[in-house]
Amino acid sequence: MHVDIQPVQSADVAAVAALAREIWQAAYAEIISQAQIDYMLDQRYNAPRLLDELATPGYWWDQAFLDGERVGFSSCYLTGAPGELKLDKLYVHPARQRGGVGGALIARVLEHGRAAGCDTLLLAVNKQNARAITAYEKHGFTVRDSVRVDIGGGFVMDDFIMARSIPQAAP
Repeated sequence: MHVDIQPVQSADVAAVAALAREIWQAAYAEIISQAQIDYMLDQRYNAPRLLDELATPGYWWDQAFLDGERVGFSSCYLTGAPGELKLDKLYVHPARQRGGVGGALIARVLEHGRAAGCDTLLLAVNKQNARAITAYEKHGFTVRDSVRVDIGGGFVMDDFIMARSIPQAAP
């Protein structure tokens, strides 16, 4: 099955936000409270924020399609530290997981990193999200640190920071 990766355009923002809401309910319902899910979705997937990120140099949003259906998305950005790119978001619809969509999105993120001259790809993942941690390990990430970040609204993110190298030639 061919995964079609395309850049997110401003016209896609509402559809990506809707997909995020659907995926987050499945991914986080047993990990964080519904109140925190709602808070984080409202904070991270509002149209003005997404449109601003789409217009920001050094920030990339991509979406994955299977048979014309949007099934996942990713975003990444240059952190400002030399050679570092952060994978900020990577989500695949639960019905389409374990089919290569996440790997295709990671490959696109690595392409962005190579093009920008980066050698390290970082991400943060909830410590309780065992499926995501296993998937990231499969793609060469290892735990680098453990953090607990206050995100406002009385909520925290209790995450592992994971990292992997960005090969300068496509693997």
